[in-house]
Amino acid sequence: MTQLPGFALAAAGILLLLPTLVLFAEVLLASLRPRRGGEGNGRGPRPRLAVVVPAHDEQAGIADTLHGLLPQLRQADRLVVVADNCSDDTAKIAAAEGAEVLVRQDPVRRGKGFALDAAIRHLAADAPEIVVIVDADCRVRAGTLDLLARRCCDTQRPVQALYLMRSPPAAGPLTKVAEFAWIVKNRVRPLGLHRAGLPCQLMGTGMAFPWACIRGAHLASGNIVEDVQLGIELASAGTPPLFEPQACVLSMFPTSPRGLHSQRTRWEHGHLAIALFQAPRLLARAMRVGSPALAALALDLCIPPLALLLLGALALWVLSLSFYQLSGQRLPTELATIELLLLGASVLLAWARYGRQTIALKHLALALLYAVWKVPLYARFFVNRQAEWIRSKRD
Repeated sequence: MTQLPGFALAAAGILLLLPTLVLFAEVLLASLRPRRGGEGNGRGPRPRLAVVVPAHDEQAGIADTLHGLLPQLRQADRLVVVADNCSDDTAKIAAAEGAEVLVRQDPVRRGKGFALDAAIRHLAADAPEIVVIVDADCRVRAGTLDLLARRCCDTQRPVQALYLMRSPPAAGPLTKVAEFAWIVKNRVRPLGLHRAGLPCQLMGTGMAFPWACIRGAHLASGNIVEDVQLGIELASAGTPPLFEPQACVLSMFPTSPRGLHSQRTRWEHGHLAIALFQAPRLLARAMRVGSPALAALALDLCIPPLALLLLGALALWVLSLSFYQLSGQRLPTELATIELLLLGASVLLAWARYGRQTIALKHLALALLYAVWKVPLYARFFVNRQAEWIRSKRD
């Protein structure tokens, strides 16, 4: 009678071991000191570029975003703001700052993907060499556009900048845990892939594309993680995205608890859907065509959010330990213990190398509380999954 539950627990352990091993490998690679010259950037001629800023009711921050972009542009470059279904003065403020403004009103076809599609069609009459996409709530570090444009031109592949989110002033420890989890996802993991010569996922902002890639991309969709979907499609077409760790865009977590919850729900429900429904197909395609780049991207997509991975590993360990006490079968407990050790080592190594300035070690211990706090979010994925784009209230 114990064979079936023992087999199920062992199978669950093996299934969970795969993303845990991939995470550990990425963190380990990112934590190694790069060899001299190992983080080289594009050094070719600076191509003509267009910066596209999709914006929905962003009057409070659009001017600051444009102030960071305008000094990085050259005379032949273009700056296009898509005022998408706005009910405020986003378009007026962007025009006053000197941007081209494309006003789009379509209450049915809502979301960032539709705004980007409109921008690409707008640019087609005078196409640039490179298109850079920057969200309206982001601040772009000086020199970032130049780095992205040159590397994108050199490689003729999409290039993703480092995209970090910061906690607002006086943020509580749980928000700091969220910021650290973001660092692991958007800095540590893609850096590990970069140092192995492998592609990364697109992150939604700070993305550069050769015109030949972006002009035919399927952008007009309501997918709530359109960036990840776009990265998969481009990788499948033979142009997997590259990571450029020296280029950087920054944003802030919403100060509103409601806005933070809405933002997390959109991101995590979208990424879970991609991991469950598309990563296996991408991995099968990678094996069929013999592509290490596609395989790496698929395996990276299989890594669930850090909080969910922690919850899963702990739940499996508790169940396996209880089963061992009843049956004496050790394999499920051994697998679950290995997973917890690997996960703990990954978190501590990432914190030691990249998280010390963000969160104190004593507050990192709240990661379990943070994971438990997100249980209702994960439960809703199975009973009431968010499938359409909703703007997060930031304040």
